[in-house]
Amino acid sequence: MAEKQTAGRDNLGDFAPQFAALNDDVLFGEVWSKEDALSLHDRSMITIASLISAGATEQLEAHLRIGKKNGITKEEIVAEITHLAFYAGWPKAWSAFNRAKEIWTD
Repeated sequence: MAEKQTAGRDNLGDFAPQFAALNDDVLFGEVWSKEDALSLHDRSMITIASLISAGATEQLEAHLRIGKKNGITKEEIVAEITHLAFYAGWPKAWSAFNRAKEIWTD
């Protein structure tokens, strides 16, 4: 079961309360918690791929950490990023590898 997410409220609650609530309650509270459709591991793999493809490096580190917590192994993240390099771009893969390397050596 996914943990209760509070990152939206913690980071943007005072500035953008509706967005923070949607992030915590809908995205993580309803979508991420629907484990009968996709496991947390698979959701993390999909989310990481989407962030790498979009070049959303600011959000990538947090989702790499979540992915590791959700059971993504070093071998899986290396294979995912290598595969994405050919579809999303080599520079995006380099950036993702730099972040992943830090997280999977913790």
